[in-house]
Amino acid sequence: MTGGTHEITAGIINIGDELLIGQTINTNASWLGEQLSLQGIRPVEVRTIGDDREQILTTLSGATADVVLITGGLGPTKDDITKHTLCAFFGTRLTRRPEVEARIEALFARMGRPLLDMNRSQADLPEACTVIPNLNGTASGMWFERPRDDRDTPRVFISLPGVPYELKGMMESEVLPRLRSTFSPPVIVHRTLLTTGAGESQVATRIAAWEEGLEGTGIKLAYLPSPGLVKLRLSAYANRDAQEARERVDRKADELRALIPDLVFGEGTTRLEEVVGGLLRQAGHTVSLAESCTGGYLSHLITSVPGSSAYYIGGVVSYANAVKMEELGIPAGMLELNGAVSRPVVEQMASGVRQGLRTDWSIALSGIAGPDGGTPEKPVGTVWIAVAGPDGVRSTMALFPGSRDLVIKRSAIAALNMLRKRLQRSEP
Repeated sequence: MTGGTHEITAGIINIGDELLIGQTINTNASWLGEQLSLQGIRPVEVRTIGDDREQILTTLSGATADVVLITGGLGPTKDDITKHTLCAFFGTRLTRRPEVEARIEALFARMGRPLLDMNRSQADLPEACTVIPNLNGTASGMWFERPRDDRDTPRVFISLPGVPYELKGMMESEVLPRLRSTFSPPVIVHRTLLTTGAGESQVATRIAAWEEGLEGTGIKLAYLPSPGLVKLRLSAYANRDAQEARERVDRKADELRALIPDLVFGEGTTRLEEVVGGLLRQAGHTVSLAESCTGGYLSHLITSVPGSSAYYIGGVVSYANAVKMEELGIPAGMLELNGAVSRPVVEQMASGVRQGLRTDWSIALSGIAGPDGGTPEKPVGTVWIAVAGPDGVRSTMALFPGSRDLVIKRSAIAALNMLRKRLQRSEP
């Protein structure tokens, strides 16, 4: 079946009392919206409702999108009522699925755990549904179709477990391919440039004239900010010629990169720590860290990259002044005169750890992450960052807004970006 020229829409229904009261953060909705839009299916509504039969039925009855995605309420306990409610909505009944029961038995056998009747009951699924296998858990997904007179495609209802890694696996392996086959949505071409070193409004100001030139090209620009980063996503739909759309997007992406080369560090899902690691590996250089306000978070980012042992030697988390003096060689007089959050101290931190661990490069951070500890002269969010390398030590001061967690994250991103810029200017 094909969707013709109709736009394909989607509604997302997240079920769970824990979502409503904030006990669990609803990350599924944003992820599902992104994945559907990448397929050319436009999300038009997201609703979060409780584990209540009448509320679920009312919400399903009011759904008008082509695709209705339902998450949650598929566990083995009595409060998980989604599949029973779906039986009522579609006028069907539960029936034991032998192939699902066999998979559940095999899963429990591998884990060496006893299989309870409660677990076995998860093989009871609505007779009217097509089963969506769950390779990471016991709750199967369900695919229902309702024919429509106005289109040659049905309205599809899909129920999936709310556990994020189970949901993502089922979406990628089963649901998205079936949706493409059922609806043949228009191809959407994306290219995402990753920037750091400037906020969303600063980036928008620098590219304002270029952005105005997108009018009439069929290409849309989206700003996707996160702590320390701004993603710039260019998108174009293609009903027939995907290659032509790709070429249009590529041309505009190349123009955009040329406008802000100092801000763009990568594309797609690349992480800044991966880019920095690649530059260090390419140059055959090593790096060490001296962290204070970030408390080891920067080390975590760097070592989260596979193969980082080739260039990351180690670091010192010098939270107390005594550690700064004993491990990094900072004179007590320097600390007394300037304070721990200062240019002289952070530069000496960088030089001390680089010399002590014998690395080509080093990064040091010292700041006030908050929520207390700030002064009128050095408010919360004040952070000094230094990078030491073969060509000397350079430092900068920044004032990062936000909570303690955000200050730490923004500081680490800024430090990585300082090293990136130094590496890209250095000789291998």
